[in-house]
Amino acid sequence: MSKTRIFALSLVAIMLIAVFTNPSKEKIESKLADKAKEILKKQLQYEHQDAVDLGMMLFGDQVVSEFINSYTTTSNYYLFSLSKINWNGEQIIIGGGAFNQVWISPKLDEKADQLINVLKKQ
Repeated sequence: MSKTRIFALSLVAIMLIAVFTNPSKEKIESKLADKAKEILKKQLQYEHQDAVDLGMMLFGDQVVSEFINSYTTTSNYYLFSLSKINWNGEQIIIGGGAFNQVWISPKLDEKADQLINVLKKQ
């Protein structure tokens, strides 16, 4: 077999693996929700962690799910997936997934800080 044929077959195999191991939209949104909860807890900065945990149980999950549903979109490109946040009319990539892995960009922290600052001023 020639090197070109081996390369082509390897490339096709990698592409097939990528298609079948592309993470689902639900998995990506779950990771985004976990990251959003982490950011929300960090922003609250209360001394009593029990109060924070109770507040997260009562209101945090609702806030996070509303944020995920309203401000983020996840697009499946078969070989990989991208998550974007809609912020001031522009879409910014905040995460992606491929080969059963999900990555969240540090840009989500930046945008969350901006959002929290806007909310605190109101």
